[in-house]
Amino acid sequence: MVSISGSKKLKRQMAPQFWGITRKDKRFVITVRPGPHKKDHSVPTAVFLRDMLKIVTSLREAKTAIYSGKVKIDGVVRKSLHHAIGLMDIVELENVPDVYRLVPTEGKLLKPIKINDSEKTKKLVRVISKTTINKGKMQIGFHDGRSTISDTKVNVGDVCLIQVPDQKILEVIKLETGNHGLVTRGINAGQIGKIESIEEGTFILPKRVILSLGDRKIEIPADIIMPIGKEEPIIQLK
Repeated sequence: MVSISGSKKLKRQMAPQFWGITRKDKRFVITVRPGPHKKDHSVPTAVFLRDMLKIVTSLREAKTAIYSGKVKIDGVVRKSLHHAIGLMDIVELENVPDVYRLVPTEGKLLKPIKINDSEKTKKLVRVISKTTINKGKMQIGFHDGRSTISDTKVNVGDVCLIQVPDQKILEVIKLETGNHGLVTRGINAGQIGKIESIEEGTFILPKRVILSLGDRKIEIPADIIMPIGKEEPIIQLK
């Protein structure tokens, strides 16, 4: 059998802060394997259960739950301790009534929030690529590694509300002036503000967004903004 490349563990001191792990415990902690999200922007399933939710007390208990198929991510059973859970992913646990969505909040990159059961099939995904394939069809790539072939008119930077796990596009939220945007990374992570204007990128500077946060305005790169609706988020984010 071919082995998957990459280390299965990480020094605790090097783990992202939002994992919520203790720093002076054992020397190593398991890490994420290559998958839907970037390594620095996601959390392994076992760490999510043990350290974020604290629904299990040890790695052994996490293994038992995961290998038994009791964890669903975006409606699909995942049996890997190292599967990357990231931005806007929806987590369901067998025999647990709560459903969780990972969102940025209070300056943290990711934090699980409880959502209504009616929203467990709805997910926001940011468009990061758009490619024309055979017969003029369009392949759209999203921030969580998934892609779909669709005739829906979208641009890079827009956000799609999709139905999981079948990936049906329900609605498109444009990255445009007047919409509200969610900051996904940085010291303002989790803040929601109104998009005042969009500055096109140059050879030196990336595309930027002027975002109004209460009584102040900030200028941040467009790739860390997710438009979420006109007046209020179209899904639960708090």
